[in-house]
Amino acid sequence: MSVRVFDDTRCELGEGPLWHPLRNELFWFDILGMRLHAKGLGETQTWQFDEHVSAAGWVDAGTLLIASETSLSSFDIATGETTFVHALEADNPVTRSNDGRADPFGGFWIGTMGKQAEKEAGAIYRFYQGELRRLYPKISISNAISFAPDRSHAYFADTRVNKIWKVALDDEGWPKGEPKVHLDLPADKLHPDGAVCDSQGYLWNAQWGFNKAVRFAPDGSVVGEVTFAGKQTTCPAFGGPEMKTMFMTSAAINQTGAADGQTFAVEVEVAGLPEYQVIL
Repeated sequence: MSVRVFDDTRCELGEGPLWHPLRNELFWFDILGMRLHAKGLGETQTWQFDEHVSAAGWVDAGTLLIASETSLSSFDIATGETTFVHALEADNPVTRSNDGRADPFGGFWIGTMGKQAEKEAGAIYRFYQGELRRLYPKISISNAISFAPDRSHAYFADTRVNKIWKVALDDEGWPKGEPKVHLDLPADKLHPDGAVCDSQGYLWNAQWGFNKAVRFAPDGSVVGEVTFAGKQTTCPAFGGPEMKTMFMTSAAINQTGAADGQTFAVEVEVAGLPEYQVIL
């Protein structure tokens, strides 16, 4: 596999890559820089915000649902205007949004965390049909929100404790039963960051601090990995004409390498699935 630089924009904390299936364009965030970037076949486009923004889902060809440190908002790609949808820990100045992804049912899962990674300051939420419901409190660094292609279950992680959980979903996409630890990773080897499932149901997980994405089989075994030039890999996303391009964001914070903070792309053998549409 030959990894290339998709975009050399240096992000202090690159995160939340989203391949828009109707626009054939990648969107991603620099959380600490409070910016949204986008790139298709042309030049990179950038929007500046006045608070941290971290994750998005696509609503239609011209609209995203964006998670920020205080809200969920619809974002008009053409005008750059945002419209308030729902508050998100707006009364808590300690936290901000972090990892998030649309689910197969039209909902949107979003995690929060302390701005200084305060222990158990964050939570995992789901927004669906106008309701924002807190699912799991006392999360330190929310990550790895992703969904099995058969819609049977969701994954999420707390990077601080190096665990990824798996939880079954009901027919509206809400969790049913208690989450079970799916992966209990060694702290000196693997720090779980963002994740996405491919079309075979295997979980690709970015490993913070270890410059790679690891592919886990449904039974939790490691079946492959891809290494990147940026040490702090943060989140993968599938895109491209055949959904076989895996994009990877990274973070430049506390790093001095030229590649740190860039966004990468690599062609993989197993395709991903188009990102799910958020239904507002």
